[in-house]
Amino acid sequence: MTMRRTATAAVWTATLVLCATILSVRGSARAADPQAAPAQTPKTGAALYLDTCAACHGADGKGRDRAAVGFDLAIPDFTDCSFASREPDADWIAVAHSGGPVRGFSRLMPAFGAAVSEEDLTKILGHVRTFCDNPAWPRGELNLPRTFFTEKAYPEDEAVLTTSFGSGTFASALVYEKRFGPRNQIEVKLPIESARGGPSNTWRGGAGDIALGFKRAVSHSLAQGYIVAVAAELVLPTGDEAAGLSKATPVFEPFVSFGKILPRDSFLQAQVGVELPFDRTKAEREAFWRVAGGRTWTQNGPFGRAWSPMVELIAVRELETGVPIKWDIVPQVQITLNTRQHLMINVGLRVPVNQRTGRNPQLLFYFLWDWFDGGLRDGW
Repeated sequence: MTMRRTATAAVWTATLVLCATILSVRGSARAADPQAAPAQTPKTGAALYLDTCAACHGADGKGRDRAAVGFDLAIPDFTDCSFASREPDADWIAVAHSGGPVRGFSRLMPAFGAAVSEEDLTKILGHVRTFCDNPAWPRGELNLPRTFFTEKAYPEDEAVLTTSFGSGTFASALVYEKRFGPRNQIEVKLPIESARGGPSNTWRGGAGDIALGFKRAVSHSLAQGYIVAVAAELVLPTGDEAAGLSKATPVFEPFVSFGKILPRDSFLQAQVGVELPFDRTKAEREAFWRVAGGRTWTQNGPFGRAWSPMVELIAVRELETGVPIKWDIVPQVQITLNTRQHLMINVGLRVPVNQRTGRNPQLLFYFLWDWFDGGLRDGW
């Protein structure tokens, strides 16, 4: 959350323990004095926040200093939009309702579900959201599941290792993404490819062409459930041309990505762009468009492991008269691995729909690490 969620875990632990103690003391006082008038439940999120959270987080959401609350760790600043915007409401509610272990945090962080209703927790969170007053930051709900080919519009901090297996081919790519500011992201892609062929039918391979990318979310609305981004990649001819691992010319690839939240935890994503080689004698210009749809389910209740089955339809066409469009379909399923849900895998199959000569099905796999949310050993 505000820095790394591992640090935030300790802060939330201390904060919620103190708040739980306050609630317990108040409840004991009412039990000891049956003649006392029952407390009136606050009706607004602001009032609930002041009653249960402001003692630690401050009325302004910036967090009281350590001397005042007795904590060794700094309390999160709710006015920091990078902290307040990244995670969806579901994660905040999950931790507040069911305690730290539900998202791989400390067991000392209590569950508030028995003391505060989910309705009131939602009201409190609604008030917390008002502390970030910069609308440029897209909300975490718009960070839709990652597919294999359709680039998502949300700027993210991720590392992804993707692998594909086909008939006589093997390819792998490491993608590193770094977000900066409310809307921007840079990306580096390092491919490694190998194939079997030649007179001796042996395996040959090596590094492919490195790609550098930039993405910016240009429009988003949580109320309307959409996000749009423009992006571009520059593919550099760093691969082994003799082994067929390079296009032997730089390629500029601009594109637009779109994401849309649909009812019942469903979603739609789309991407359209072109590949423009600097030297057209070495590579062809191509247009591509991709669309993906899916839905997310949670296992063992609303806060459990997330499963996101998806289907992509991808198309590529060389920008030459009379060249047909190549269509592929890619069924797949993304699965969160740990309770913090920042480590995921995706398994899928790319199947050519037409123009099948020389194009075989490919088994696809990726491992995704949302490194902003913690280390590889955190949150299990």
